[in-house]
Amino acid sequence: MPAVISEILNGSIAQELDFQAGEKIISINGEKPQDMIDYRYLVCSEDIEIEIEKLNGEIEVYEIEKDFDEDLGIVFDSAVFDRIKPCTNHCIFCFVDQQPEGLRKSLYIKDDDYRLSYLQGTYITLTNLTQKDKERIGKLHLGPLYVSVHTTNPELRANMLRNPKAANILKDLEWLKKADIPIHAQIVLCPGYNDGKELERTFSDLENFSSIIQSVAVVPVGITRFHKNNLKLITPENALHVIKQIEKFNKKLKKHIAMASDEFFIKADYPIPEKKYYGNFSQLEDGVGALRLLIDDFEKTKKKLPKAISSPKELYFAVSQSANKVMKNIISELNKIENLNCKIIELKNNFFGENVTVAGLITGNDLIEQTKDKNIKNLIIPSIMLRPYTADFLDGLTVKDVEKATGSTIFVIKDIYSTKEFLKIIGK
Repeated sequence: MPAVISEILNGSIAQELDFQAGEKIISINGEKPQDMIDYRYLVCSEDIEIEIEKLNGEIEVYEIEKDFDEDLGIVFDSAVFDRIKPCTNHCIFCFVDQQPEGLRKSLYIKDDDYRLSYLQGTYITLTNLTQKDKERIGKLHLGPLYVSVHTTNPELRANMLRNPKAANILKDLEWLKKADIPIHAQIVLCPGYNDGKELERTFSDLENFSSIIQSVAVVPVGITRFHKNNLKLITPENALHVIKQIEKFNKKLKKHIAMASDEFFIKADYPIPEKKYYGNFSQLEDGVGALRLLIDDFEKTKKKLPKAISSPKELYFAVSQSANKVMKNIISELNKIENLNCKIIELKNNFFGENVTVAGLITGNDLIEQTKDKNIKNLIIPSIMLRPYTADFLDGLTVKDVEKATGSTIFVIKDIYSTKEFLKIIGK
């Protein structure tokens, strides 16, 4: 498939040449790009011949002279131009399989594509790689990759992923080590499966690959009310044990690469670690370190808070159960400002079930049902509740829909790891 242009940046070479959204790139210097990896490599040349299919179906060829590192200014809808490599596993903990019908189509896509892992940080299991894929990864040295390890016990991994090829994890890690491809590893912890002694075994095996492992994130299994595999929830005792196992593993390696996600510390009622625990925060998207960033950022913001505001204002903060404890401390400080009254609404996830406690899975309808009768004028929500770069919730409702149903003015915090936006809202 050709690469379809979705946007042209202002002031770019592509704009000067009058390229348009919807046009298709057929080839660059005679080669058809399969993905953004190919595209980035091909456009690095100083002299480019680019073949474009125009909106009217005609084919035009452009010869371009530019600086070596100068970009054309073209944006694409997807980082992959041909077919995304699908997931061939049927993991017992797969969140996609725990969703009801009727949500956005994109939420049912199960990809396992090494290119998206390299370009966007999505996790892959390595179970669907062909020899050609491996040769390309090695030749272009595509790393770091984000690898869903889960367990290094071959039989257990095959069972958890419901795929015989999943048993090859140690061989796959050996291949990555030989190719010197760095990785970020993930372990979705399922009590009764890969915890306890099995987690110790996984950590022990991972020691042999410490030269390529940049981080290891341990996250608790997410269980919705639609799940059918009788999975167990993480208990406070489980959570504390995992935290201690990670500490032991890091101490043995004499370097800090393994981290528990924020949910473990909340569940165990254990202090959120200091900044150094998270290194360069490479696994933020997996919920590892977000609360620490929020705590530290507010310490800076706190110094800029006004002592008073000119007229009385009431603000409601919609928060998930997992962030409630940290936000309570922040709200307590905000309420020291004269004329400001801040309150928290801890949202329960009625759509996916009460076991799902993260803000990113709150639906518009849940937000409406839990705020509509509270006469809220100003409601603050994190952007993670919305689809990236849109105002859409998971269930298709928009911010405007929620405002209309609740009578509230909604403020969306764009940077969910920062509290600086609070200052602007307080001052309005």
